[in-house]
Amino acid sequence: MTQAIAPRAAATTTGGVAFRVRALLLLLLAVIGAVLAGAAPASAHAALTGSDPQQGAVVSRAPTQVSLTFSEKVAMSDGSVRVLDPKGKRVDTGKTTDLGGTTYGVKLHSGLPDGTFTVTYQVVSADSHPVSGAFTFSVGAPSQTSVALSDPAVGGGVVGALYGFGRYVSYAGFILLVGGAAFVLACWQRGAGVRPVQRLVVSGWLALTGATLALLLLRGSYVGSGKVGDIFDLTLLGQVLQTKAGAALVSRLLLLAAGALFIAVLFGAYARRDEADATDEGDASAVASGKDDGSGKGGVDADAEKRDLTFGLAIGGAVVAAGLAASWAMAEHASTGIQAGLAMPVDVLHLLAVAVWLGGLSTLLVALFRAPAETPIDAVAVRRFSRLAFGSVTVLAATGIYQSWRQVGSWSALTGTWYGQLLLIKIGLVAVLVGIAWISRRWTAQLSEAPQAKAMATAGATVGTTAGATALAELRTKQPTKVPANSRDSNSGDSNSGDSNSGGSNSGGSKSGDSRRAAQLARQQTAVAATRQKRLRDADPARAGLRRSVLAEAGVAVVLLAVTTVLTSTEPGRTEEAAQQATSSSSQRSGPLSLKLPFDTGGQDGKGTAEVTLDPARVGGNEMHVFVERPNGKAFDVPEVKVAFTLAAKKIGPLPVTPDRIATGHWSAIGVQIPMAGDWEIAVTVRTSDIDQTTVTKNAKIG
Repeated sequence: MTQAIAPRAAATTTGGVAFRVRALLLLLLAVIGAVLAGAAPASAHAALTGSDPQQGAVVSRAPTQVSLTFSEKVAMSDGSVRVLDPKGKRVDTGKTTDLGGTTYGVKLHSGLPDGTFTVTYQVVSADSHPVSGAFTFSVGAPSQTSVALSDPAVGGGVVGALYGFGRYVSYAGFILLVGGAAFVLACWQRGAGVRPVQRLVVSGWLALTGATLALLLLRGSYVGSGKVGDIFDLTLLGQVLQTKAGAALVSRLLLLAAGALFIAVLFGAYARRDEADATDEGDASAVASGKDDGSGKGGVDADAEKRDLTFGLAIGGAVVAAGLAASWAMAEHASTGIQAGLAMPVDVLHLLAVAVWLGGLSTLLVALFRAPAETPIDAVAVRRFSRLAFGSVTVLAATGIYQSWRQVGSWSALTGTWYGQLLLIKIGLVAVLVGIAWISRRWTAQLSEAPQAKAMATAGATVGTTAGATALAELRTKQPTKVPANSRDSNSGDSNSGDSNSGGSNSGGSKSGDSRRAAQLARQQTAVAATRQKRLRDADPARAGLRRSVLAEAGVAVVLLAVTTVLTSTEPGRTEEAAQQATSSSSQRSGPLSLKLPFDTGGQDGKGTAEVTLDPARVGGNEMHVFVERPNGKAFDVPEVKVAFTLAAKKIGPLPVTPDRIATGHWSAIGVQIPMAGDWEIAVTVRTSDIDQTTVTKNAKIG
């Protein structure tokens, strides 16, 4: 009865592990699906902060060029900026120029007609993300246009979704590769010979390599047309290789080649040496009993060679891991903005800390659930990882605080921008992860070695019994059937020969059946042994609790990685706020501007208030009215009123305007030209007598 139930128990245990793994994979797919389903085209990391002519401006004469100013450096080629007339015909020369700083321009043909013109642009920001947009301006007066004003869906569609998925897989592969290798070298060197651990690390290398190749192919279409057919366009691939993002991807591939050599040594020569050391542990008793020659030279040399190999692998692995992390830091957020020289090494440390923590956590999860019963992970290794994870979280917190300040910049951006909101979600997930890790740390402190030692002893006895049964089954299967000599010598005419042959056949069938039953018994005993070993290994309640908490940590880590991937594709809060402030004037000035300026000329009856109105208070022509009133609110009939406009930031002005007197206390001017948007100083000069006059000023955003 026991033999019949044991295989089912083993199957049930294996099924439980498989169920947990499937649940984790389903969580991963659900998170990726939610991210990709809700993902809009990639957010711009460089924002358009200004243009000349301004968006919606009405200019009296056609400009000779159109210039665009971004929040950071961008990469553009000929044709990145296009200017279309009201009929949709291109009127630019097609060649873009760098005007200095973050401003770029394109020349226009001469003899442009009056009407509304459309400017479209599609560039790549310094952190490797595509940026696109469109706006209009008018010459003379606005007109109808055949151009549909809509932002191109750059970075979106099927190609954008594939690119986002590739980024997620590349991050996951990096974490498994670096974190798994670090766990083996720093915490559990015997794990180098454990097949599930080997498969995990190699899977990380394969995922990162495959994702990098895919990103390299997708890059040209991702920042360009967005068409699936352009993925394998070799011309686009050649252009990508000449960009900063392309160089980073190629560098990553070269480093992965070195990583393949590192993995081969780690799971080859290093794992074999560790297995040899484990095999030679029994020699220590011989030395202690005096059966050895007493020199101990071979053991010392072996230990020294192992230490040297471990040190070499640690140094080589650290260099490869830092290089892989730098391939992200030198091409994305950290490479642009303020303090880029400090931000890039900080970002490398941040990525390495994440990999060591989450990758080591994944390796610990595999070791707890999938490690063979004869080589379970010991409590010492778990405690080592606990200390390593604590140090990684400390580095992660320090570098994360700096990065958050650098990318967000203000409390308002933390709550008022999508980047800031995602960052808050990420902080919350990290807090949950740290809380679960604290529970895991408590389970780690309670781990004991007794169940493990008992399991190993029982495992050895059971394996020996099973091996003996298997050998017996094989012996019975291979043993030839002996034929008696008298049976061979009897003549064929004997009447008993038929019965003798029939008896021999029955005897052979009986032996064949015994062999099958022996083989079945051996398989059952193997299943029983595996179940007993696993039951004894998991007898420690602390170990069972640790498995549950580590599984929960891994689930939260999957969601955290998805949020981080979206975060790296989102416009930083500092950039978004800067763009909003730079363009706020055009959005705020949707109606007339009205200013009241009290004045006092110093003479008798010299006090009053001048109210200036400007309609529509935008770039181009405006209608201005000035109303002069006495302190009691009645119209003030003054002899002269003059107005001047100055834009100090651009060294424009003062631009004088002399309004006409319409009625008592009412002055007006038509066609007041405002050349560009900005914070303008409006100066009003009021003369109340032949010798008494004053000038009062006030600033206002126009355009």
